[in-house]
Amino acid sequence: MSLLHDPPITKTPTADELVEYARSLRPRLRELQAEHAKLGTYSEEIHQAFIAGRLYDILRPKRFGGLELGLETYFRVAIEISRGDPGVGWSWELGSSHAYQFASHFPERAQEEAFAAEPFISASRAFPQKASVTRVDGGYRLTGRWDYNSGCTFSTHFMPVAFIEQPDGSKVPYMFILPREDFTIIDDWGEGRTIGLHASSSNSIEIDNAFVASYNAVPFNFKDIEWGAEGTPGYQLHGNPLYLGRTSSIFIAGLTQTMVGCALACMDEYERLMERGSSFPPRVPRSQSPEYQLWYGKVVSLAEASAALLLAAVREFEELNQAWVDGGPEFTTREDVRVRGQIVQAARLAQEAIDVAFTTAGTSSAALAGTQMGKYYLDAAMYRTHIGAQHDVLLASLGRVLLGQPLTM
Repeated sequence: MSLLHDPPITKTPTADELVEYARSLRPRLRELQAEHAKLGTYSEEIHQAFIAGRLYDILRPKRFGGLELGLETYFRVAIEISRGDPGVGWSWELGSSHAYQFASHFPERAQEEAFAAEPFISASRAFPQKASVTRVDGGYRLTGRWDYNSGCTFSTHFMPVAFIEQPDGSKVPYMFILPREDFTIIDDWGEGRTIGLHASSSNSIEIDNAFVASYNAVPFNFKDIEWGAEGTPGYQLHGNPLYLGRTSSIFIAGLTQTMVGCALACMDEYERLMERGSSFPPRVPRSQSPEYQLWYGKVVSLAEASAALLLAAVREFEELNQAWVDGGPEFTTREDVRVRGQIVQAARLAQEAIDVAFTTAGTSSAALAGTQMGKYYLDAAMYRTHIGAQHDVLLASLGRVLLGQPLTM
């Protein structure tokens, strides 16, 4: 089977058409899970299917050939991809979502150049293992190495962060954007190297003395930026509140959508297993066992609640952007991390669904090598090691901000 034989959807798809297209990829994504794990990324076939369905264009501005359909549509699509394979969903989201940050915070000239790529895909990494920046005429020379650059396999660009020394000796973080010819992807990801999310293409990237024009570097202050009267460069350029570019909620939403999709995948697998026999007396089909009925009900309600809460939080995020455009108060960092707190709770619900599904499915159904339930559990376990999955740290930071203290994370 190849998705490339299927006709692409319309050139100007609606939100619902995009979601349905992403949903239609689910069977093939599941068929390819083992192959993608070995590859450490998704295949060229799936990449071409994403292009045909315009899934990379959802957050790309219309001015530069994109669909500009907004965050709720984007995350609905992301959940569907992750439901097919959480590793692929992680990779696709962290490669395609940076169109949002880039279009919001970089100047027009940078956008004109980078958005000439078809499609535009960019991995990004905030914390270098090592990096040096030297000022030169017209810009900078950048050298360094960044690990865990999820979504990098098909990236047309890379958006790393490095520190630039200021005249007073202080060091300020800047985000850069470089084209594909200026960075090297290291072969250090995939099955056998991590416990899960094998297909996330989270390889290391190296840059060796690449020139970066001054307009392709901006201060990395996206979390704390104050809009003032005019908003961000992206809002001024595109006139869409989408590109006001708050990032605290959206970064965590990008990780959380993977776990929501994973929880829904566990729900699907648990339903499939309900016709198996109970693991304990009386030996009846699980569908007739009160214990399995209870556990199945928990998995379904937790998984669906996680999706509903995530999307509701994203809708509120978009409404706060629009309210400022309509003359209301600025959507502040305080409100951003408050919405982020809701997204954290969506992630917790998803994790609980995954835990219930895995621990009650039975050893043969979940714990043996090669089971789908086992794969999903290990994908979720990999997520739980991420700094963005340290929920108590995020919630403590929210509490501090609500009490008038500085944002720490």
